[in-house]
Amino acid sequence: MAASPSAGALFFIRHRLNKGHSLFALPAVLLVVALFAIPLVLNTVLSFTNWSSYTSKITFAGFGNFNFLVRQGYLQKGLVVTLSYAVIAMAGQNLVAIILALALRETNRINSFFRALFFIPVLISPVAAGYIWRAIFAPEGPLNSLIAIALPGFDYAWLGHGVTALPLVALVDAWKWSGLTTLVYIAGLNSVPREVNEAAVIDGANPVQRFFFVTLPLLAPAITFNIAITLVTALSAYDIIASMTAGGPGNDTTSLFFVMRSQFGQGFFGMGSALALVVTIIVIVITIPLVTFLRRREVRL
Repeated sequence: MAASPSAGALFFIRHRLNKGHSLFALPAVLLVVALFAIPLVLNTVLSFTNWSSYTSKITFAGFGNFNFLVRQGYLQKGLVVTLSYAVIAMAGQNLVAIILALALRETNRINSFFRALFFIPVLISPVAAGYIWRAIFAPEGPLNSLIAIALPGFDYAWLGHGVTALPLVALVDAWKWSGLTTLVYIAGLNSVPREVNEAAVIDGANPVQRFFFVTLPLLAPAITFNIAITLVTALSAYDIIASMTAGGPGNDTTSLFFVMRSQFGQGFFGMGSALALVVTIIVIVITIPLVTFLRRREVRL
């Protein structure tokens, strides 16, 4: 009869396994520290300096950069634009993705074709996508030409008016990434046990009731993931805004990230670092409570 392993041997084996796990995680930890933690610390320090390309000295400026941004109205206006853009892009992207996921849930040749078709925008460069839609929304573009068939002489600068420019740019962002979000929702829908839906049918629930009271609660983890990712991505949007409107008309689509990029481009590195810090704080303040709320809701559901 074989002897059972002693407690000391079990402890040694468990210690070796834990050590092995730590070694496997070490490269990922080093990458996070090198590419995220260290740059974040350096950016935080530099945001309180007068670092620029116009002087060879870097001196401490306190809250001078932030005070200047407030006096110029960059922070207030940029904050409103950034939050409005993020909410529209996040809501539009998730709404469209859920509808597409419900339509393409079943795996067959036709649905596989349309899944690939709707994923194509994800593969397009954001700058290229922005220029394509800029041409579509131009006064002489195909959209106005199509509308002019029913309304002769119709001529409207869709990206030349603040009322329409910001929502359209945000919706283009939603269109650009909705294919990826759709795949996440399809995976979430396919993980819902069919027995649960069948039980709801037996109980007399109609399709709308089954969606809101059965499918949607069980889709909560996918919803949490997609809302968090789409919101963070939209809060740091730059490429599509730059290629479609360049922050215009006026400052109606000038997000904080766009202002930050312009400050770095003009050589005001301390000012750009201050804006980067503000964007980071906004992302943390918004996403952490939101994800915490959604995760708790998953548990309750």
